[in-house]
Amino acid sequence: MPATGDGRAPDATDDVGAAERSQSRRDAQRRSRPTGSAPIPHPRSTPGGSEPVRAPAADFRVLVIEGAGPEHRLFESLAEELGEHAELHRVNGVREAAALLPPPPGTGRRGVRHTDFQCVLVDLGAPGELPPGSDGLDELRELLQRAPHTAVVVLTDTAGAELGAAAVAAGAQDFLVRQDTAGPLLARALRYAVERKRADESQRRLVEAEIRGQENARLQRHLLPTPLLDGAGLAFTRRYRPGRRRALLGGDFYDAVRTPDGRVHVVIGDVCGHGPDEAALGVALRIAWRTLVFAGLTGQQLLTTLQHVLEHERRSDEIFATLCMLVLDAPGGDGEAESAELFLAGHPAPLLLGPDAPPVLLPSDQAGPALGLLPCDATQSTWPALRLELPPGWRLLLYTDGLVEGKVGAGSPRLGQEGLIDLIADHQAAGLTRGRLVDSAIAEVEELNGGALTDDVAVLLLERNPVPVIMG
Repeated sequence: MPATGDGRAPDATDDVGAAERSQSRRDAQRRSRPTGSAPIPHPRSTPGGSEPVRAPAADFRVLVIEGAGPEHRLFESLAEELGEHAELHRVNGVREAAALLPPPPGTGRRGVRHTDFQCVLVDLGAPGELPPGSDGLDELRELLQRAPHTAVVVLTDTAGAELGAAAVAAGAQDFLVRQDTAGPLLARALRYAVERKRADESQRRLVEAEIRGQENARLQRHLLPTPLLDGAGLAFTRRYRPGRRRALLGGDFYDAVRTPDGRVHVVIGDVCGHGPDEAALGVALRIAWRTLVFAGLTGQQLLTTLQHVLEHERRSDEIFATLCMLVLDAPGGDGEAESAELFLAGHPAPLLLGPDAPPVLLPSDQAGPALGLLPCDATQSTWPALRLELPPGWRLLLYTDGLVEGKVGAGSPRLGQEGLIDLIADHQAAGLTRGRLVDSAIAEVEELNGGALTDDVAVLLLERNPVPVIMG
């Protein structure tokens, strides 16, 4: 049974029946056209002249590459079956077809336009009609290289069925035996091959996009930090949600490390903007911050050096970054208050969560400017330290402004820090802690906003815990 475009055996059809069906279909098309519609406007004609009538552009172009054998009436009936909105270009051999096809990538001349064919029909003929020493597939392979995104259908003689199967294995969409094929069947097979080629191309692009997405996901996942808090006796919960769709990394960044002297350094920051450039800059600042901490820098000296990094890495002078840095001294005995230093560079102040009291917003009156907003030699470009005394069992919630800039209903004001305090207090009263507390807070902020937040969100919950470090 010959291979056909729809997988079924061909019906017995003569040329007279094909012509009658073609005429009936054209009559039906004319009857289905709307009447009384406005004519398509054309440019004004010059006095004494006439506007040439332009034929509508064909929506289905087929390139027929005929073989060395005798001509066949099959192609005339094919042109009738394809209809008036189709074009049939007949050439002799692939060499002649090369003038109509686009050149291989990287070898074409600029400004040269080529016909956009939806399908190529190659008549391989009978094995006896092939040139000496040719298997019939050499020119087909050249054609597939010249038109990699075009559907190709092969037509063979009865004795060349095996050749047709080899052509499909080489990359053609289908093959048909000429003696068993009529005009209607061939037209249907060509259109079927075009749709299957489009489906194959769509599937290929989908697979490539999935592979790129997986690679980007692995890359971005590895760019997120792993806090180094072994031996610190702290519970550390973090949540990170970029504002860009389908992204795993945004302009927000965070990190936490414990240095050999027993002190714990925590940072959370936000690069203005939401694109991949801002995400890359956030990663650069986070890596630079960790390197400077392990090099022994802290406070004003560290932030000044980090601003120099920002100034050299940013793509424009308008880019800046806010930052909150916390330095915890080595803890004393059980039940004793702990001391810490807080540095704010244009960043929202953290919340101090008590076990039996509502959250308290830490002071921000000593906050300095955002990094990159002022030159380092400016008198205002200083970041003084705020000394903190943390009570036993303390918890600190650090966050980026994406958490408080969501709206409370359509057209309402933003949540703000006061709204966040009330929200966290309600969730604490419900008995939520650690990851459940952070997740429920983010979920309610999104619900109040009426959907996902458009800005990046990073949230850190740091708390004194006598048990080993728990990563939330």
